[in-house]
Amino acid sequence: MLRRNIRLRREYLYRKSLEGKERLLYEKKRKIKEALEEGKPIPTELRNEEAALRQEIDLEDNYTSIPKTHIDDEYANATVRDPKILLTTSRDPSAPLIQFVKELKFVFPNAERMNRGGQVISEIIESCRAHEFTDVILVHEHRGIPDGLIISHLPFGPTAYFGLLNVTRHDIKDKKAIGTMPEAYPHLILDNFKTKLGERTVNILKHLFPVPKPDTKRIVTFANRSDYISFRHHIYEKPGGPKSVELKEIGPRFELRLYQVKLGTMEQSEAQIEWVIRPYMNTTKKRSFIGSEPEPDEKRKRNKA
Repeated sequence: MLRRNIRLRREYLYRKSLEGKERLLYEKKRKIKEALEEGKPIPTELRNEEAALRQEIDLEDNYTSIPKTHIDDEYANATVRDPKILLTTSRDPSAPLIQFVKELKFVFPNAERMNRGGQVISEIIESCRAHEFTDVILVHEHRGIPDGLIISHLPFGPTAYFGLLNVTRHDIKDKKAIGTMPEAYPHLILDNFKTKLGERTVNILKHLFPVPKPDTKRIVTFANRSDYISFRHHIYEKPGGPKSVELKEIGPRFELRLYQVKLGTMEQSEAQIEWVIRPYMNTTKKRSFIGSEPEPDEKRKRNKA
């Protein structure tokens, strides 16, 4: 198993190293296509390669014409099978953290919770690879309050590091009024992830959930405002027919703040950092890294409401 993982990792790194060459070849083909479509002469630097490139262009279709990246390769098998998630905590977890992770087990379908004990991260990751887990979620705490969440995609990454804020558990309202927490696959609402980093964040979050049935009444929302991602969990009912919808929040609720994305799994300290928040970024209040800021009129309406 160890040799297999090493071989797969080498193949992944080799494919990643070819991205620059494939991008350069793609740009050459694009210039030739534009010249042919617009009736312009072939660029001078490409005339020696024109015949070979035109032959490749003729053999391409919509799927093969655009070069693939390591990001596509990370989630290449995501649609083949449902996600299988391992949930665990930092060492010596407090009772509130254990309770919060138990509730997260119901939020993420097909999730399994494991008591950390004395295991190190590298052992956990290797065990998850051997048992074909797709993701590992590690929850941290500070003085009994959950304050960090790490999502690591297997077998090659990426790993996203989130700060965890304003955690409110399942007891948002009267438990009798809410009822039991459903385990149906939920519909996802992903709001205001418009930048390249936002799309990357969506890719990491949405692959934690399998494809739901059309008639499921469970909804999970990730709404981004000023780079703080609000998580909400609802069910809806139609007591008076299709035109009347009753929405119930069943919890938990919390806010996420992305501060690092790493091109590797959790235990790889040498993995390349794709994005990280820097100290000076905290002062750029008018700039959003994940989504777009609302217009001034929208802000006024929200404040009035």
